[in-house]
Amino acid sequence: MAKITEKITDLINPTLEDMGYELVGVEYVASGKHSTLRIFIDTDQGIGIEDCEKVSHQLSAIFDVEDPIASQYNLEVSSPGIERPLFHIGHYQRFLGNDVALRLVRPIEGQRKFKGAIGSVSEVNNTIELVTELGPITLDIDMIEKANLVADF
Repeated sequence: MAKITEKITDLINPTLEDMGYELVGVEYVASGKHSTLRIFIDTDQGIGIEDCEKVSHQLSAIFDVEDPIASQYNLEVSSPGIERPLFHIGHYQRFLGNDVALRLVRPIEGQRKFKGAIGSVSEVNNTIELVTELGPITLDIDMIEKANLVADF
């Protein structure tokens, strides 16, 4: 899966930047004819439905020509939302101190899901420290399958 998302990211990022959007991330969920390609975009002013429509139209034209995914899929373009997904180390740095919920690729001591605040980020080691109720835990970014900010209501 990672190869597809990296390929899509490299393909669309220049176009999105030219259009004035930040590419937050790309998710691809393979499920036969019901596969989904999600593109998360943002701007300093936020994202409206018109932005999503404009980007979807532009990306559809690119995908029709480049055909980066051989099988059938649905394209979804959206804002990252209040429980924003975190895709790379820069996102963890940007939201240092915020609460996150994450799921690991493989369990650590039998646990795959964690919740806590981002305590620190190390680009050198490619790790984050997650401060949980049970204490801090250091996680390699590559071990994180999915991470989202937790809404603070």
